[in-house]
Amino acid sequence: MVLSEQALKKIDRELAKFPADQRQSAVMAALAIAQDETSWLSPEVLQFVADYIGMPAVAVQEVATFYNMYNTKPVGKHKITVCTNLPCALSGGERAAHHLKQKLGLDYKKTSADGKFTLMEGECMGACGDAPVMLVNNKRMCSFMSNDKIDALVIELSQTTEAGK
Repeated sequence: MVLSEQALKKIDRELAKFPADQRQSAVMAALAIAQDETSWLSPEVLQFVADYIGMPAVAVQEVATFYNMYNTKPVGKHKITVCTNLPCALSGGERAAHHLKQKLGLDYKKTSADGKFTLMEGECMGACGDAPVMLVNNKRMCSFMSNDKIDALVIELSQTTEAGK
């Protein structure tokens, strides 16, 4: 089975929120649940979600490739997305990105050889007043990212990776 029974139960809860003829309305939640379990949305996972929801596979793929929160290629355990939209860029985003690139030895859209980190460039995250901002694994917003805060974040994430968390 592509997804666990637990993941399917979560998807079923999302599907229950919509009338039977509008199951496709749960596709974004279903993709997020699948990604939480598999870390990225392989063609096999996309097909499984499409079949499970009863949508054409191409429609599921369109959703997965339209939104940058979905990983359609393998990523590291910790995907760090740096906001480089103009307000963040002007408020230290470029500096923060440069420091993070140096710290990780990565450029955008690259994953570390050990599989711990993937670095991505992101558009507006809706937190311009907190710039520069970064998003970890699409779930944790990190604000006012000075070099010291970036260093601490990398250490923290490295330790959670080593602890298997």
